[in-house]
Amino acid sequence: MRRKIPSTTALALFEAAARHQSFTQAAQEHAVTQSAVCRQIAGLEDFLNVKLFRRTKRGVLLTEAGTNYARNVRARLDDVERDTLALMAKGGAGGALELGVVPTFAAKWLVPRLGDFQRLHPDIAVHLSSRTRPFLFADTALDAAIFAGEAGWPGTASCFLMDERLVAVGSPALVKTRRTLKAADLANLPLLQMSTRPYAWRQWFESLGLHIDNDLAGARMELFSITTEAAIHGQGLALIPRFLIEEDLKQGRLVPLIEHEFVSDRRYYFIYPEQKSDNTVLALFRSWLEEEAARYRRALLTG
Repeated sequence: MRRKIPSTTALALFEAAARHQSFTQAAQEHAVTQSAVCRQIAGLEDFLNVKLFRRTKRGVLLTEAGTNYARNVRARLDDVERDTLALMAKGGAGGALELGVVPTFAAKWLVPRLGDFQRLHPDIAVHLSSRTRPFLFADTALDAAIFAGEAGWPGTASCFLMDERLVAVGSPALVKTRRTLKAADLANLPLLQMSTRPYAWRQWFESLGLHIDNDLAGARMELFSITTEAAIHGQGLALIPRFLIEEDLKQGRLVPLIEHEFVSDRRYYFIYPEQKSDNTVLALFRSWLEEEAARYRRALLTG
């Protein structure tokens, strides 16, 4: 049965007109006449039997249906463009992996190692997209994800990468007496809170047998990268996975407060749809990633 799909020309012109809220600018972008844009969009509206624009004295405005359709069309056209560019770049050879990642983990742990994978597999491109919360693969173009939390998403398979081992750190300026600090003393300094881990400080204190009344107080931030910068600039103490701040510790921008690492209830996993388990590109990346993570875990054990 023939697919119920409008012409790609009409969709491309509609997306441009919706983005600019102007038929004239859409025509300029695609190097066609304004009347050509009008004809294509009129034909698209007839095809859909839905009005996408309202004509006003000042120009055109999207209808509610047009706004929703434009959002979806833009996402699909972006996917087609990305796939086209990937195919053109590789000349039809190799492959690509669309990977959703926790931003700070990607920047501090994955990206510095990714060059090794690219040297082993130069014909495979790994594209990274930021993801900080759970999602449905069916709603995205992603092949896999690296996520901090629980595995076992419906319809997915996963492999364990590493625990999240948190260390309490602060700036040298804020923690002037850090050599004599005890865990209980930290409660007298501002604590930076992670919105994705609201009880991290409470769990950290409890792991040392302490109960602190104000362990939930302090400025809340969503990403470790933001929390790290706030700690570096003396705005408070932070609980950060050591692998994310190794360079900051070496350079003295941050200092550990006490010698205690807390294993949080978050674990890092590589997650992918079960239906893609036999995908060659994904399997190659999974094998490499598991080995890199295992090597990192061994390094932690040997100090």
